[in-house]
Amino acid sequence: MRESTRVLVIGGGPAGSTAAGLLARSGLDVTLLEREIFPRYHIGESILPSCRPIFELLGVWDKLVDYGFRRKAGAYFFWGEEEWEVAFNQLGDDTPNAWQVVRADFDKLLLDHACETGVTVIEGTAVRELEFDGERPCAAHWVSTADPAQRGRIEFDYLVDASGRGGLMATRYLKNRRFHDVFRNVAAWSYWKDVKPLAKGPDGAIAVCSVDRGWFWVIPLHDGTASVGLVTGRDHFNERRNALGDIGEVYQEAMRDCAPVVDLLDGATQVADMKVEQDYSYACDTFAGPGYFLAGDSACFLDPLLSTGVHLATYSGMLAAASIGSIVRGEVGDDEAAAFYGTVYRHAYERLLVLVSTFYESYRGKDYHFYNAQRLAQSDIDHLQLQAAFDRIVTGLADIDDARTAYSRVQQHLTGAESGDPNPLANLNRVHEQKQAPFQPENAVHGLYLTFQPQLGLRRVAIDTGPAPLPGTTVSRKELR
Repeated sequence: MRESTRVLVIGGGPAGSTAAGLLARSGLDVTLLEREIFPRYHIGESILPSCRPIFELLGVWDKLVDYGFRRKAGAYFFWGEEEWEVAFNQLGDDTPNAWQVVRADFDKLLLDHACETGVTVIEGTAVRELEFDGERPCAAHWVSTADPAQRGRIEFDYLVDASGRGGLMATRYLKNRRFHDVFRNVAAWSYWKDVKPLAKGPDGAIAVCSVDRGWFWVIPLHDGTASVGLVTGRDHFNERRNALGDIGEVYQEAMRDCAPVVDLLDGATQVADMKVEQDYSYACDTFAGPGYFLAGDSACFLDPLLSTGVHLATYSGMLAAASIGSIVRGEVGDDEAAAFYGTVYRHAYERLLVLVSTFYESYRGKDYHFYNAQRLAQSDIDHLQLQAAFDRIVTGLADIDDARTAYSRVQQHLTGAESGDPNPLANLNRVHEQKQAPFQPENAVHGLYLTFQPQLGLRRVAIDTGPAPLPGTTVSRKELR
């Protein structure tokens, strides 16, 4: 173990591997500490095509292609009385597919690639404590998970906390994680062999199927199995588990009411034990501060409905790498880089938060408690300052009385979707990342925007002395009325 490093990354999942790999490619000294020994199990097998530009920037895309993961050309929804497909090649970008991945293999591939780029990767090592110089973390105390007698201390200049839902900085030191009133759900899932291929929708699509008390996912994987999971309300799940006496019985009971899943699993065999996880959604009050950046699930976690977990992880990893790189090169200051990172990452998360809630509301069976419980509460809207997020999407729209209705109108305007379109996912990638992302001077955030040439970093634009420019300034209030 080294005694010091320029950048310390805690966690070797997609957020940590992405941040570490991009920083190493820019020439920085990076050490990554991972508690587990990879490969290790992780849920979250369905990847969005929005990850591709980041993987290409990281230099790992060809490895993902060659590995043989199941090609995913879109999604198919059985939602209430509606059915529709989302085909990635119709979303207006040049990425016709993503992947359905076995996360143990996928995450190891990313971590191994980070090592190949020059990152010092040390697995089986947990960070137990951080030291601070004022508010700035400056050293970490580590311990071997295999031999607790092996322990030590490593100093660093910058920290990327990608420690996942455990969230070392947020839960131990900042104590700034807040759970939403919405999406207090439980996921129960297993793996099945000989699942029928989906007869509808794009090749390799994830199937998302609503039931009265929640929804199922069915994800085909390259190893011949399929991940099949149920998401339902916490209270209902606990009630049925107590009544039936077994998690698997709750799963099977819900499945019997879901005709598409029953059909897909006809003749299939369950080949793994049940797994359960609480899918409570949360966000930290701040995502970055003096010398540190919270990436991936350590900063925020979102309901899995739209498969956005790896997208947010890799996106935040890229933003953290760009921010630290520019600080080290003297292109921006610590405070403005932290402000840029926090604003852009929170903007991405909050927009998806509202999109998920809007999607749940599109379910036709509005009398069902589960779907009513997925609506954003006023406390969520107030505390998370979603008003500001909408203002960034639509400059000048200051009088949002109903956030969900306003957001639906914005989506319809930007995507060209007709009123009443049952698919809130229309053009997700194009709207989410290309129309508002701070990749151009006109979309600068706090006077900064992301640049990829001559290297990944932040670039400053001239700004007025008035309010800092915000992304998404192309739609006026008049156009929305």
